[in-house]
Amino acid sequence: MIEPVVHVGYAAPRRGVPAASSFRRWVAAALHGAGRRRAAELSIRIVDAPEGRALNRSYRGKDYATNVLSFPVELPPGVDLPLIGDLVICAPVVAREATEQGKNARDHWAHLSVHGVLHLLGHDHLETVQAQRMEALEIRILASLGIADPYTPIA
Repeated sequence: MIEPVVHVGYAAPRRGVPAASSFRRWVAAALHGAGRRRAAELSIRIVDAPEGRALNRSYRGKDYATNVLSFPVELPPGVDLPLIGDLVICAPVVAREATEQGKNARDHWAHLSVHGVLHLLGHDHLETVQAQRMEALEIRILASLGIADPYTPIA
């Protein structure tokens, strides 16, 4: 397996946010699980709620901070680079969701990292069939990391 190049930038307080090595591991698992066999490079920016909200408003027209935003790369014709895009993950949203959903915070970070990478690779969940395929892939990738199905409700 080719190890991906993952650039991690922290634009929010680091407390409760995983180390770059964790993000690299999760990205590698997502790429491998999705069947990507060639080189890949991406950036992950960890942001606070105001930046997350501003980006979500600018790019999706939604005026609130969301957990993860995916920006697939759009290279010009003839440019062959391993870049697949950028992820923006909003730290306070991830922390709040983990608490509200009764999930282990680290597992939730892993899930959102995998989810974002799958979006960079072209997966989506706008339609039911797409959502089912993407969720099944996420569950399989997370299981390879020893993480329980994030879609199973916590009792």
